[in-house]
Amino acid sequence: MQQKVRVARLVDEPLSVDRVLAAIRDPAIGGIVVFIGAVRDHDRPAGTDPAGADDDTDAERAVTSLDYTAHPLALDRLQEVAGRAAAVDGVHAVAVEHRVGHLEVGDLAVVIAVGAAHRAEAFTGCRQLIDELKSGVPIWKEQTFIDGVSEWVGLP
Repeated sequence: MQQKVRVARLVDEPLSVDRVLAAIRDPAIGGIVVFIGAVRDHDRPAGTDPAGADDDTDAERAVTSLDYTAHPLALDRLQEVAGRAAAVDGVHAVAVEHRVGHLEVGDLAVVIAVGAAHRAEAFTGCRQLIDELKSGVPIWKEQTFIDGVSEWVGLP
């Protein structure tokens, strides 16, 4: 029997949805949920109200690029959160890749695939994985805005 966490990697090359999907192929899997995170062309400055207060300081700003930096323990933490997602009842396989380094708008930052016999378990596992990745894996981004100002996001 194959292990449930098929891939949990940090990579400095373009991500491939096909590669991540291929890692979880299994005849027991009937439901596959994929999450793809891409670099968007805008963001709010750090520390602003995400609910969108009327204050001009909360206005979204154009993003030109970002750089992801991973703590030396990030891979271990990524493997741990992938393992917890794989432990969700009914999940058969999990694969996750997260980019590090310089990314342009539109580049893929993270690709996750979770396979289960049924869709409900696959959705649960995928949601758990991305939520725990965002909150507990020490990967930080420095985003650069169109005005040349940059800021770090996600620092402890």
